[in-house]
Amino acid sequence: MKKQNKLMLVKKAVMGFLPFYLFTLLPLTASAREDAISSPDGKLVVTVSDDGPCATYTVKYDGQQMLLPSPLGFKADFGDFTNSLKIKNTKTSHVDRTYEMRQVKQSKMHYVAELLTVDFENAKGQQMSVEFSVSNNDVAFRYHIPRQKNDNPKSAVILNETTAFSLPDGTTTFLTPQSKAMVGWERTKPSYEEVYTADAPMTARSQYGEGYTFPCLFRLTPSPSLSREGSGQTQGQKLSTPLPHREGLGESLWLLISETGVDSHYCGSHLSDYPYTIAFPMAGENNGFGSTTAAIALPAKTPWRTITVGTSLAPIVETTIAYDVVEPRYSVAQTSALKPSYGRYTWSWLIWQDNSINYDDQVKFIDLASEMGYEFCLVDNWWDQNIGRERMAELSKYAQSKGVSLMLWYNSNGAENDAPQTPRDCLNTSIAREREMAWLQSIGVKGIKVDFFGGDKQETMKLYEDILFDANRYGIQCIFHGCTLPRGWERMYPNFIASEAVLASENVYFDEGAARRQAFDLTMHPFCRNAVATMDWGGVIMNKYMSKDNKSRHTRKTTDAFEIASAFTNQTAIQCIAMQPNNLQELPQAELDFLKTIPTTWDETRFIDGYPGKYVVLARRHEDQWYVAGLNALKEPLTLTLDLDDFDVTKQFNDKTDKKGIVTGIAISDLKLKKGKAKITMQPNGGFVAF
Repeated sequence: MKKQNKLMLVKKAVMGFLPFYLFTLLPLTASAREDAISSPDGKLVVTVSDDGPCATYTVKYDGQQMLLPSPLGFKADFGDFTNSLKIKNTKTSHVDRTYEMRQVKQSKMHYVAELLTVDFENAKGQQMSVEFSVSNNDVAFRYHIPRQKNDNPKSAVILNETTAFSLPDGTTTFLTPQSKAMVGWERTKPSYEEVYTADAPMTARSQYGEGYTFPCLFRLTPSPSLSREGSGQTQGQKLSTPLPHREGLGESLWLLISETGVDSHYCGSHLSDYPYTIAFPMAGENNGFGSTTAAIALPAKTPWRTITVGTSLAPIVETTIAYDVVEPRYSVAQTSALKPSYGRYTWSWLIWQDNSINYDDQVKFIDLASEMGYEFCLVDNWWDQNIGRERMAELSKYAQSKGVSLMLWYNSNGAENDAPQTPRDCLNTSIAREREMAWLQSIGVKGIKVDFFGGDKQETMKLYEDILFDANRYGIQCIFHGCTLPRGWERMYPNFIASEAVLASENVYFDEGAARRQAFDLTMHPFCRNAVATMDWGGVIMNKYMSKDNKSRHTRKTTDAFEIASAFTNQTAIQCIAMQPNNLQELPQAELDFLKTIPTTWDETRFIDGYPGKYVVLARRHEDQWYVAGLNALKEPLTLTLDLDDFDVTKQFNDKTDKKGIVTGIAISDLKLKKGKAKITMQPNGGFVAF
């Protein structure tokens, strides 16, 4: 790039992100420095520069500009690292490691990356470094903050970051807004439960003016030099009838931004409104308690910011970067002894609601789990009042006699919000947790679902970590609801299973509008929310109506095949199959038989086809068995020609229609392959599973 063009890019990025700087464009000086690191395959290149009023980095993939020069830096209580930074030294190294996990999209991980550490000095001679880890489709970077002269300070407060992400003009977004603090039902927000918008202009303001929660997905338009062949869809897969949204899909680049490695030593972050920078929590979160900043002991390393890129959506869906750059925080001894550790659960509350939290109704859902061969039954809020602790011990003993383990719901409060449900004040202090975890272990409970957290402040991140650590000592697994996005926690805390952090299935019950939007939501999440962390969506819903009698209130808007396929496209190691006792008599035997066999752990995941918010087709392998599942959120039938030669699938589970095209049920049939390819039609709000 010519020197003047490069300087103009830097000026554009800095002026956009840092309007408070008085900026004068100067020619390159002899002291300006630039360093770069490439991925193992050479396609992904990160370049770091100190040329300008602030340090910047750029990202290119396969010759395409993915991020323009974007500022790096932070302001601490002891020094300003947002401007006048100069590169003093760089160091490179190589990482090649393997590890195993059971509760995410892949079981055997192999992470190969090139590392670049860039040492910076500010105008006062203070030091900090930025570490970049670059694998074939992922960039992870974080700040290293040493003690300064005379070995001080030994602690610091990070006041804010200027870490930024400058995307090319014409980029569109797939984002969900950050809520205001202490709003919504019983002042429980933010809880990562807002609506996604697809293909929105990059410059559009977020709904509440507070930016966007991670992960954040972007679609970029490449330069004409990028070949269309193989750049936007899996090779060999074409629609039998082209759709408007497919035109030009081969001319898309994709970029996903998130963060990982957040624990009790830092706050959780989100993305600001355009122009995009790292934003810290709002002052009102956690009922105003706790700082919006991060307090750290020095030397320190901040959480990783991650960027996943690709010329198709495959790297986005298949990425494991959230786990690749973090390490377990404690021994897995207690959790690994759990039997069972993963599986399916029944849940009365989703349809039967609060009135079902009584001994007799819970027996019905334990019996349902036993009949279906499911491992768990979740008992929701108010159990301590409506059932009582003595009878809960009896209920757990009954469940174990039926081959089922209980999971119990808890309120995280404390004083974070006004959510009234009990049990409260059981998990918010170490003394209370010690008593509660010991009791849970004594009656054979295997897991807890903890709800209504207070936001992303460091104080709240400490509460998550404390609950997980204390639960692990007693062999208790954790699911979080009304909560933040997990940030590498499946690897960091081995008894962590999943979080909600999404506008989940309970809203299908509460709101007919959410029921109408369900297909859009579940074809969005494989590309963003579920791409970076496990997601407890909360239910494969088999009732036709959102009511106990299955005859009243509004209907489910998706087909049975869609619901069953969603158990494969949604990823979590303990999956809610939200059947009701009446479903045992109402569902066709073929559906019941298939629902009994659904696995929840995966050895491999592959993206096949799709577009966020429109449709998705994924392949997942459990041991030696492949499943290919698809969902269609479009208003018309969608016919795909899919290359399934790699997956050894011979049958398909699909929607059955009459002559008018109305879905009348499900059909299981042999899968007809021609040269490894199959033509499959998904109905509107429908789906399929090939196995």
